[in-house]
Amino acid sequence: MNLAYTFSGFLVGILVGVTGVGGGSLMTPLLVFLFGFKPSVAVGTDLLFAAITKTSGVWVHHTKHGSVDWKVVAWLALGSLPCAVATLLVLRHFMEIGKETTGAITFTLGVALLLTACSLLVRSVLMHRSAKLDAEDSVDDQDDVDENTGRFKHLQIPATVFVGAVLGVLVTLSSVGAGALGTVALLFLYPKMRTVKIVGTDLAHAIPLTAVAGLGHLGLGNVDLVLLSSLLVGSLPGIWIGSHLSAKLPERFLRPVLASLLLLIGLKFVLQ
Repeated sequence: MNLAYTFSGFLVGILVGVTGVGGGSLMTPLLVFLFGFKPSVAVGTDLLFAAITKTSGVWVHHTKHGSVDWKVVAWLALGSLPCAVATLLVLRHFMEIGKETTGAITFTLGVALLLTACSLLVRSVLMHRSAKLDAEDSVDDQDDVDENTGRFKHLQIPATVFVGAVLGVLVTLSSVGAGALGTVALLFLYPKMRTVKIVGTDLAHAIPLTAVAGLGHLGLGNVDLVLLSSLLVGSLPGIWIGSHLSAKLPERFLRPVLASLLLLIGLKFVLQ
């Protein structure tokens, strides 16, 4: 157990609880720049970390709020899980022939961070629009969302599967995107879906995706189990504290600052 890793996990957990930003956007750059881990190890460890920490959140959304659309989760997973496995197989092939994958992982991580920074800036606008639709359509039953409620009509299922496929590749290579990017994608695909259901559905999809990708990286030797356990010890109470502080802290100011920071970090990854 490393106290520095634990403390870092605690701080990241607080930020995740306050801002709702996915831990990968914060944790992976921290592990690379502050602690000097290889990008592949940082990504692999963070993926398993995300799969474990998100589980309790899905349980609450499913049992307490009933806010998971499992049909949409299945469509997303239909695209993301096969693409995650395919990406892992490509990484394994490159490793077997001695081809370095660090550059590809680093570049993809930078791109994912840039996209996440942009998504943070537009997410509040989409969330506000979604909340407004919630109020206007409060008399309607929105518990069962089908393709007719989506933006692309009869192409809704293929569009959702395609978004899942993109997330599958991006998350497997960078550990970033299952949270912030997934939420924005769902807000775009399903503008009439209740906000709480957007969050619950995205969270439910993130668990199998990060678990499959994380276990794949574990098989590739890209997971540091001591680091993982240290991060978990710190982050779980951090997330709990952050979620309680979120109502008291000026999140509308923190989010642009965080987006700017992720933008700078993303540029550094892309340009290095």
